[in-house]
Amino acid sequence: MTTPYFSQASFRFLKDLAAHNDRSWFATHKDRYEAHVREPFLRLIADLAAPLATISPHLRADARKQGGSLFRLHRDTRFANDKTPYKTWAGARLFHERSRDIEAPSYYIHLQPGDCFAGGGVWHPQPATLKRIRDFLVDNPEAWKRATRSRSFAARYRFWGESLTRPPRGYPADHPLIDDLKRKNHAAGCAMDDALMCSAELRPVLVEHFRRLAPLLDYLCAALDLSF
Repeated sequence: MTTPYFSQASFRFLKDLAAHNDRSWFATHKDRYEAHVREPFLRLIADLAAPLATISPHLRADARKQGGSLFRLHRDTRFANDKTPYKTWAGARLFHERSRDIEAPSYYIHLQPGDCFAGGGVWHPQPATLKRIRDFLVDNPEAWKRATRSRSFAARYRFWGESLTRPPRGYPADHPLIDDLKRKNHAAGCAMDDALMCSAELRPVLVEHFRRLAPLLDYLCAALDLSF
């Protein structure tokens, strides 16, 4: 049986970091971050590479310590009112091979005490990317319904993020996918409880979610002229 990646020590570190979010505290406790958050997450990412390739040969689980799938813990505070230096969560993006050239769909894993989740799609796209997705929805509604309107999808996943209150300019208000056209993001997923994140079942559960969400990512790749 696979050894669990995370443990209660992972969550204790993130809780303690939230309570002591400063550089001096982190420097003293950095070994806890490495042992209980960063290294286990990198091991999970590495172990997801092979099953991910069977879902899509164009997505990457990159276990490099820098520049790979794992997000940096340091926050970019240059333009933020909140100047706390560290995120109080850890996350990883299993990204498209062309993500450096174009905004592309990805899978995502989020580790945070009481708020873990996994999913996939396109998050916070630039206006031009969002327009391409909306145009594709208008032209290909039935494929979107097949990807996102099944009972299986509805029972497991919810779309994330904000939506416009009115139809976006230039799109028909009576379009059958008007609620999806109003979305500012086209990403969906599900909550993962802390106990599951600490169990040996985490990797197979994630792989199954990624398989079930593959039609959504495939559709979004098609909208952006990307291979899936």
